[in-house]
Amino acid sequence: MASRLEQQQQPTNVGGENKQKNMGGEGRNRRVLQDIGNLVGKQGHGNGINVSKPVTRNFRAQLLANAQAATEKNKKSSTEVNNGAVVATDGVGVGNFVPARKVGAAKKPKEEPEVIVISSDDESDEKQAVKGKKAREKSAMKNAKAFSSVLSARSKAACGLPRDFVMNIDATDMDNELAAAEYIDDIYKFYKETEEDGCVHDYMGSQPDINAKMRSILVDWLIEVHRKFELMPETLYLTLNIVDRFLSVKAVPRRELQLVGISSMLIASKYEEIWAPEVNDFVCISDNAYVSEQVLMMEKTILRKLEWYLTVPTPYHFLVRYTKASTPSDKEMENMVFFLAELGLMHYPTVILYRPSLIAASAVFAARCTLGRSPFWTNTLMHYTGYSEEQLRDCAKIMANLHAAAPGSKLRAVYKKFSNSDLSAVALLSPAKDLSALS
Repeated sequence: MASRLEQQQQPTNVGGENKQKNMGGEGRNRRVLQDIGNLVGKQGHGNGINVSKPVTRNFRAQLLANAQAATEKNKKSSTEVNNGAVVATDGVGVGNFVPARKVGAAKKPKEEPEVIVISSDDESDEKQAVKGKKAREKSAMKNAKAFSSVLSARSKAACGLPRDFVMNIDATDMDNELAAAEYIDDIYKFYKETEEDGCVHDYMGSQPDINAKMRSILVDWLIEVHRKFELMPETLYLTLNIVDRFLSVKAVPRRELQLVGISSMLIASKYEEIWAPEVNDFVCISDNAYVSEQVLMMEKTILRKLEWYLTVPTPYHFLVRYTKASTPSDKEMENMVFFLAELGLMHYPTVILYRPSLIAASAVFAARCTLGRSPFWTNTLMHYTGYSEEQLRDCAKIMANLHAAAPGSKLRAVYKKFSNSDLSAVALLSPAKDLSALS
């Protein structure tokens, strides 16, 4: 026991120079925190570097520089050490000596002191902000690329499109919430699946008192009424759809045919317009041929027969979409399409033979032929309409013939309407030739 006490009281080094340092070291009983990363590891003390503060970037660089300088100094001093020199080691008592390494022996590379850098919360937030900024810049670059592709597509459209090119006609509407661009393809797919519900068969055989010519006279008059009331285009197309569907399920006397027409327009106006005309307006426009009670009674009869089913795809729904796909599109092109479509609606065989989507596509095809837009039918139109040029040829020929016969026809409501300069006076243009222009 006494020998242990004596041994503890003996100095730990042979020389007296290190005694004061060791005494000072014994007085500092604070240990290096190894479980907290804001201090330099314990290895740094082996080089005589005393670390007692968090490591910053500048301080870390200083530590590395000091460590490298100490390494170079050790290398130089090792060449001057003779064989048999004595070096004291940590934890070795008096009388325990370790021979120094011989000069020329293989040297083990000295490890640099491990420095652990801990970023503050502000630095972490700064890094997150930089990452977020880079992500936004990357997203912006993608959007810019998409916008560039749109501009490139427009340039190709102006210079002549390749045969296999299909333009994205909804690219400019992606930021327009009202356009519902992300759902538009599904909407029109649904329209084409349900358009059969609004189609009618040949019903003139079940109408003993009226014929196709009387229907054309009624449609011509309704177009004039629609124009005088300044109603929406949707209202006209829905009106004619209601008339045909009602006549296909109910035999109507000749004297009530006009009553069916104004009652159908009253229903369509209530469905489509913000401010629908009043019943008395329709009574006056019919030259008091009917009274208000008759109009209201016929309105109820029509709705009961149609089972209140008014949400049907009409040619108008497809005309808007297909005209947009007819690039480059302008007001003249748009007015010509609607002119030919309304001529087709007056023609009874066209209504019963062709679906609304095909009537709309044929109107676009015939309009491009009339205005000399080459090619007459593009891959973009084929993609969005689902029809080829061959499928549209027959219906388009009918519309071209109706255009040619319009100036001399007694039913001039459509021709008069589209001869106005406000609608580009497209009715006054020369019609497409039957076989030459459509071949």
